[in-house]
Amino acid sequence: MPIDGIFGTTIDLLGKNIDLRAKSQNLISSNIANAETPNYIPKSLDFEQELQGAVKNGGKGTPAITNPRHLQLKGAAARLQSVTGHVVETPAKTPGNDGNAVELENEMGKLLENQIMYNASVQMLSKKFGDLTTAIKGGI
Repeated sequence: MPIDGIFGTTIDLLGKNIDLRAKSQNLISSNIANAETPNYIPKSLDFEQELQGAVKNGGKGTPAITNPRHLQLKGAAARLQSVTGHVVETPAKTPGNDGNAVELENEMGKLLENQIMYNASVQMLSKKFGDLTTAIKGGI
C-alpha cells in the first residue's frame, strides 16, 4: 500500500511546508543581515494560501516533467509539488533616512514564528513516521 493510502496527503503536506518554511527562513535571515544596508527593502515568502489551495481545491496545474526519468506524480502529491510561494517585498511603513525599510523587531518576530512553525511541522512528520514504524513492528 502506498504511503498516500496510509496517511492521505499529510506527509506530502508536511514535507512541502518544511521546504517552504526553510526558504522563508533564508529570506527573513537575509532581511536581518541587511538591516543596515541603504535602500534595502525586506522580502518575504508568501505561500500559505497557495498551500491551502493545493490541499482544499485541487491546486493549480501539475509540476512539469523536466527529465523523462522523473516519476510522474499524481493527485495531491502533484498539486503540493507545484506550490512554490511568491517572494513579495514587505517594506516598513516608515523607512529610515538611508531608505532602509527593515524593521528589525518585526523581522525577529517573523523569524521566531517561522522557526516555531518549522519545528512543529518536523515534529508532526516525525510522529507520522513513528506511527508507521509502530505499525510495521506490529504495535510494539
